[in-house]
Amino acid sequence: MEGMPIGRWAAFAFWTFASCLPLLRGQVIEFESGGLKYLTQTKSGVTVMFAPLPLQIREYAVIQVAISNGSPLSWTFRPEDFRLVRQADPEPLVGIPAGRVVAEFLHRGGREDVIKLVTAYENGLYGMVRVKSTNGYEARLESAMAALTNARFRAAAAASAIVLAPIKLKPGESTDGAVFFATSGKPLDGKLVVQVAGILFEFPTPAPRVQSKKQ
Repeated sequence: MEGMPIGRWAAFAFWTFASCLPLLRGQVIEFESGGLKYLTQTKSGVTVMFAPLPLQIREYAVIQVAISNGSPLSWTFRPEDFRLVRQADPEPLVGIPAGRVVAEFLHRGGREDVIKLVTAYENGLYGMVRVKSTNGYEARLESAMAALTNARFRAAAAASAIVLAPIKLKPGESTDGAVFFATSGKPLDGKLVVQVAGILFEFPTPAPRVQSKKQ
């Protein structure tokens, strides 16, 4: 598994788990790993998995997402495909486009926000599969941070490495990333609805587990 992109690690972790439960295919499966509570579902060969991250970045709540395309077709996946449906809101909250998140960090992001975001994201990924890789998220982050010294630019670069950007996955490919919701500083609640690859996924929103201060 060494050298496998982190997005594929997430998919591998799920497929290993789900292979023991073939009758549950299409149902929502819950498991805990790396201090996070994940929900995952597979429909028509496409697997969507997510966990709320235990942090708030300004007015945003954040979820960690992994997507695996096991269908015979190529599909494009975007943050806007994720919607949070809450009883208190007449309209669902739509995942913030990647470019807007990066722009927010460029104009308002600071060192503290970057540390919180990177720490929470890495804790989730590395806790799920405890193998160090030089590819995937790590490679994106290294490339984004190269030769940058300005704090604003580094904040935006870190966000660009973590945020789920629009991507077209071929059959057998996987990706990972963070999706941001403008919750006005409130925690995630309600139902997560994901419309991808012409398929509708619906999940209850689990409460995030608080990471240990020793991590």
